[in-house]
Amino acid sequence: MAIDLAHKQPPPDPADAEHRAGPAGLPPLTELASEQRDALNFSYRTTLSMDPRLVAGDPAAWQSDFGYALNKAAVRLDTRTDEELARDALSHPDPVAREQAVFEYADRDPADVFEVLERVVRTEKDREIRWDTLWAIEKLGGPHAMSTLSRFLDDPDPEIAEWSKLFLSELRTGDPAFDSREAVFTEGRTFDETIYLLIHCDLYIRLDDTNRHWGKLSLGPRGLARVYGQAHACPNVATRERQLLMAKTIDGLYEDGTRHMDNYLFRGFTDRTRADRGNFYFESNVPRTFYHSGRAADPSRGTRQTDIGFARFGTWFLDPDIQVRGEAAIRYVRGRFQGWGYTDVENMVGKDITEMLASGNGILSTLHDPEVGPKTNVFILGTFKGKLNDWDGDGRIDLNSRDVYSTVDGELDSDQDGVPDEPGRTCSDHRPGRV
Repeated sequence: MAIDLAHKQPPPDPADAEHRAGPAGLPPLTELASEQRDALNFSYRTTLSMDPRLVAGDPAAWQSDFGYALNKAAVRLDTRTDEELARDALSHPDPVAREQAVFEYADRDPADVFEVLERVVRTEKDREIRWDTLWAIEKLGGPHAMSTLSRFLDDPDPEIAEWSKLFLSELRTGDPAFDSREAVFTEGRTFDETIYLLIHCDLYIRLDDTNRHWGKLSLGPRGLARVYGQAHACPNVATRERQLLMAKTIDGLYEDGTRHMDNYLFRGFTDRTRADRGNFYFESNVPRTFYHSGRAADPSRGTRQTDIGFARFGTWFLDPDIQVRGEAAIRYVRGRFQGWGYTDVENMVGKDITEMLASGNGILSTLHDPEVGPKTNVFILGTFKGKLNDWDGDGRIDLNSRDVYSTVDGELDSDQDGVPDEPGRTCSDHRPGRV
């Protein structure tokens, strides 16, 4: 992903964090003049553009990333100019389209990217777009990103202030930082925590059978949620080191207003050599209906029952000040994911980005099915972050108040009573007469 791969820096030494923070804990660079900051930022980015062969060693390690190769080969499917993107980021009537413009603009990294993104955070009314834009700023990295994030540390919205603090701390030290709010646990829920996930991904689309022509669509968190579903990570303390439930919902897919529910049970390993965190690698393999139309719940071109696999890996961070069932709660999670998908390329021709970002307008796929595999044409690669938030505005962080429609084993549970609607069923799928 260009937004992540183009601005890498060596991981900072935690022992040097106090020195980097400057006197009295001020953010770095705040005492520098504008020209000095610009010069330092130019130096930072020039260094990052160095040929990696000079510093990275074995190319088997640094040149084997398939996403990196595709990012260099692919053409952008969002054909808007930079000027159009900047305008849409600030004024498009559809909030999802505004955020999509933010992430596309950040991915292109024009000269005024920090100015435009800071203006979005200051003027946007939708708090989710504000904190997602802060994430886009963090992704760009470097001195300008740290300076921009520091300006929102005292934002009147406590979630914006905490996201700013978290992202700034990650850029300084590699680790997140949190505020000191108390938390509240909701009794009678299936899961100990329900963590709302921000997911940014690039879709690399094979445009023909020659394997020489690739397209790229970079989806922001709200755009991805509209197309593929809003995801929640749902851990239980007793099992979180070996399994995790990811619950997704898609709104606007069915004409009758019914919510589409889609659950994935992940299993894997977690490294707990440090008491304050867990490094994990999890995989999921679930039965799903594949729609040849390339659109969820649209059986107009036929369907096939198959199994869909997905992988996610990263780190969760514990907060000892928030306890759940006698253990420290997961306050924050971050990581990467990858999988396969299918989209009808011909259906994308001539459509603008708002038409592409329609509910269910893209499905997950697999390479391991004799009928579905040959149709698979999208490599999905991205990053995710999620933290506990105060959703009801009472000043306390909500541990598990979010509505997720799943049992602990991933079966659909529309009334959230812990009992499956239908044993073994993990996705709404298509039902006759429903669409």
